Amino acid sequence: MRKQSIWFILLLAGALLAACSQKETAKKVPTPVQAEISVPDQVDVNEEVLISTTITQDGTPVDDADEVKYEVWKEGSKEESEMIEAASEGDGVYTMKKTFGEEAVYTIQVHVTARSMHTMPKSSIAVGNAVIPAESEKQEMNHDMEGMDH
Repeated sequence: MRKQSIWFILLLAGALLAACSQKETAKKVPTPVQAEISVPDQVDVNEEVLISTTITQDGTPVDDADEVKYEVWKEGSKEESEMIEAASEGDGVYTMKKTFGEEAVYTIQVHVTARSMHTMPKSSIAVGNAVIPAESEKQEMNHDMEGMDH
């Protein structure tokens, strides 16, 4: 009878230790890296533009990102996108300068790899007299395209 009691106590202690270590592991999940891209809404053709991204984790600036690149493409031409390396300005701010030589709407997507995480926020910029469609117009265009034969 005593042998069974000892085994039961050991089994119970092992289960409790396993449960405690699982809780410790769950608490150590890192907070995701946040990237906030800053792009002017409208610029002139051939005007040099400063694009910046502020990268944080838990509200603290991330100055040690592994990679920060900007992907830029003219609306409807993602396959012709251009990748531009960002420069670190300190305090979690990464920038690039770009001149747009053609009137159009462009998409700018920043690719951030930092602290074993990846995020890719994007924004649009209108160059010249181009107009960024409202979100409702984008959804309507996408819906209309779905019904078309490709």
